[in-house]
Amino acid sequence: MQDFNKLFQHRDDLDFLNQNSSLKEKLNATQQQIQQQIEAVAHIALALYDADTRLLKTYLHSGSDNTLEHYQALLDQAPMLLEILRQGHPRVINNTAILSSSTHEHSQRILKQGYAASYTMPMYNNSKFIGFLFFNSCETDVFDEKTLGQLDLYGHLIALLVVNELNAVQTLTAAVKSTSRMANMRDPETGSHLDRMSRYSRLIARALATQYELDDDYIEHVFMFAPLHDIGKIAIPDHILLKPGKLTSAEMQVMQTHTQRGREIIDDVLENFGLAGVGHTHILRNIALFHHESVNGSGYPEGKRGADIPLEARIVAVADVFDALTSKRPYKKAWSNDEAFAYLQQLVGEKLDRDCVAALLSQRKEIEAIQQCFEENIYY
Repeated sequence: MQDFNKLFQHRDDLDFLNQNSSLKEKLNATQQQIQQQIEAVAHIALALYDADTRLLKTYLHSGSDNTLEHYQALLDQAPMLLEILRQGHPRVINNTAILSSSTHEHSQRILKQGYAASYTMPMYNNSKFIGFLFFNSCETDVFDEKTLGQLDLYGHLIALLVVNELNAVQTLTAAVKSTSRMANMRDPETGSHLDRMSRYSRLIARALATQYELDDDYIEHVFMFAPLHDIGKIAIPDHILLKPGKLTSAEMQVMQTHTQRGREIIDDVLENFGLAGVGHTHILRNIALFHHESVNGSGYPEGKRGADIPLEARIVAVADVFDALTSKRPYKKAWSNDEAFAYLQQLVGEKLDRDCVAALLSQRKEIEAIQQCFEENIYY
């Protein structure tokens, strides 16, 4: 008869997946577990796909190797990755020397880091393509059928972790956006404003990545959470929110409470939808509460100055002001980009952060591509 104590001797090697840890921490733990069985796998990286812009964006990677960080490219300009989708099968490269003639930046980064072999799996969520998963090795000829079979299991596990994280964020943003949409119906707004300003926010964050040591996980969450910055406006009475003229001092005080109310709404959604475990919710809270702070201390709700204002709030403030200036409204014409750039520079050191403004202004080509992709669509 089996000893009772021996019933509980086995240890689950994947127990770390049950812990309340970040996706990055789980990816690192998974990498360590894989290496116990397949020592040659030195690195795991993930890239997400933005279907609206057809951009492939680096997202997460294991360990400290940041070879594939802060990089994005049109999927249409990555023929070997695009071929994975056309073929409907993963890609196995057992000797990356075949990439030596490629001019694509992704291939060049892999070669520069010294990766000699690579296995690439597409990731899907309910048959919808969401990105790629890369297993990289410093040795050639390591991806035989047995190894690939093991990696397929881990690859789908990692993909499920990513899907779970993204679905949680999407549930959060959908819940808040549904409320925000109701606010938009009260306060007419361009339908593409949130699409544009969130992508401007991502441009700024990516440009500041080296200076501020930002990883792609942070950058992606700024992008995902930026559209929720003004959710608190739904709590503002119609006679103030919809007033055509200038607000009185008392009315302005009420309007300014939308930042605190936005934070309260977000906290309610997190609790009521059981989403407290969603990663980086502090970024969302900071964006909602502090996006109207000014670097000279004259903003609200707390009068924070300079670097005391969370970086994500400083980023969103610049993106929001720029899109407001360059968008047509019932009460104003759209400014040209040059006019908006000049005005942003006037606000540097007063309302807006110098680094964030410079980061946006340095990416005119990307700005214009976003504007062409997300044209005006006014709610009435």
